[in-house]
Amino acid sequence: MEPWFKGIGPVTLFIEDLVETKKFYEDIFGLTAVFEDADSVVFNFGNTLVNLLKSSQASELVEPSKVAALEAGVRFQITIEVEDVDAVCEKLAERGVKLLNGPQDRPWDIRTAAFADPSGHVWEIAK
Repeated sequence: MEPWFKGIGPVTLFIEDLVETKKFYEDIFGLTAVFEDADSVVFNFGNTLVNLLKSSQASELVEPSKVAALEAGVRFQITIEVEDVDAVCEKLAERGVKLLNGPQDRPWDIRTAAFADPSGHVWEIAK
C-alpha cells in the first residue's frame, strides 16, 4: 500500500500564555512569527510550521477528547538536529534556558539535551 499522506503539516501546540510563549520562541529560537492572531502564533522551523494555540481555543480541534492540563505531564517531545549539542546548550544557558537533562551521550549513539517551553512542551536538541 502506498502512503495516503503527503507529509506532516503544521504541528499545533496547546499553550496557556500566548504572550509569554511567543516571546520564548522569539528569544530562544531567534524566530519571527509568520502568522499571528488573538488566539495563535505560527513559527516556521524551516521545514515544519509550529502553531502555538491558546488551550482555551483548542477544544473544538480535539472534541470529543479533552485538552490535557499542563499538570498532566509531558506527552511528547520535538527534536531539533544540531551540529554541536554542547555549544547550543551554552547559547541556551546564556538566554536563561534551564535544561531538563543533558547534554549526555545516549545508548543509541547520539548526544542530546532537553528543555521545556513555558507551556511544558519538551524540545530536544540532538547530534
